[in-house]
Amino acid sequence: MKPVNIGICGLGTVGSGTFNVLQRNCTEICARAGHDIRVTHVGARRDNPACDLNGVVVERDVMAVARAPEVDVIVELIGGCDIAKDLVMLAIENGKHVVTANKALIALHGNEIFAAAQAKSVSVHFEAAVAGGIPIIKAIREGLAANKIEWLAGIINGTGNFIMTEMRDKGRAFDDVLKEAQELGYAEADPTFDVEGIDACHKLVILASLAFGIPLQFEKAYTEGISDIAPADVKYAEELGYRIKHLGIARRTDAGIELRVHPTLIPAKRLIANVDGVMNAVLVSGDAVGPTLYYGAGAGAEPTASSVVADIVDVARSMDVVNDEQRVPALAFHPGQVDVDDVLPIDQVHTAYYMRMSAMDEPGVVSKVAQILSDAGVNIEAMIQKEPAEGVKQVDLIILTNVVVESALQTAVKSIETLSAITGTVHSIRVESLG
Repeated sequence: MKPVNIGICGLGTVGSGTFNVLQRNCTEICARAGHDIRVTHVGARRDNPACDLNGVVVERDVMAVARAPEVDVIVELIGGCDIAKDLVMLAIENGKHVVTANKALIALHGNEIFAAAQAKSVSVHFEAAVAGGIPIIKAIREGLAANKIEWLAGIINGTGNFIMTEMRDKGRAFDDVLKEAQELGYAEADPTFDVEGIDACHKLVILASLAFGIPLQFEKAYTEGISDIAPADVKYAEELGYRIKHLGIARRTDAGIELRVHPTLIPAKRLIANVDGVMNAVLVSGDAVGPTLYYGAGAGAEPTASSVVADIVDVARSMDVVNDEQRVPALAFHPGQVDVDDVLPIDQVHTAYYMRMSAMDEPGVVSKVAQILSDAGVNIEAMIQKEPAEGVKQVDLIILTNVVVESALQTAVKSIETLSAITGTVHSIRVESLG
């Protein structure tokens, strides 16, 4: 078999992890691929002392790796979208297969990239772009190929999950835990992508594209972060038998596709509710198999390298196909797979809700709140009304609602906030059973 020559572009955490896993497990990897897999080129601005680059061509210009005629597969691990996109498009133009761990690149530019790859009869693989070492892309595309995927929900950002776990286990405030996450290296100096859900949203749109056969539509997804979650919300959720997780949720409905990232109350008995710390998990429900759960490390050098190398093996196997036209590129979507591919606006989504409000301890408040909810078509499933402490005139009123369209709930919230007995804003968090 012809050796498969690899060019790794980017020698940071994941790049060095990939290089070292390929070197360390070379015998097993090559046997599984049916080819001798060799890293012949590396594109990086500087060397990484963790990697022995003897015998490897090192280029400071990553584009030179994409042009090298002897390289068969470009592994893009530099991150970002500008240089990375140029590199991937150049590699495709030069007839090279691409493996990437870049979720933002795929979520924002995947449609264009896949079209270019199909035109050149090369493939683009991106297992490591979602949930690190968890092989969720292969599970959806291959293991669940017989199923009509009904919905999926995932803890797909380890930073957010670490923060929510610490808030629950130790009663800490968001800002306090975020500072520790930054000190531990879980969160960046600017944590916006993690705590506001942008990182998770990149991953969610990729999963939804695969699950439902729709184009990548990041701009239509709803994103909400966890910075407004208070310790009180975490405590009350526990009292009600729930836990708060920052979830990415995609669901197929008759009206369209739900595509949303936000804090969510889920029953504490669910397995995914017990995924803690920086770990990731994705729950996928198919019509034939039912709910299936995929759990593991969502980041890190070697967990992510595990997925990168698995894609390299897939590419090597595909190179045995004699007729290029028979090689199916790893498209994220297949037009025509679903009848409805519209992404629903968040105000058209149906879900249950948790509500927390500060109310004056006086007669008639609860009945007024209940009447407003009833007028909006919102039924109350459960309620907690705390006794006020001595000398305190305000109490927390906690309500769980039935499933209702978001627009109705938000209308009710605005009306409740106008009541003189309600102080401040009404805090609402969506609730999902995931059953």
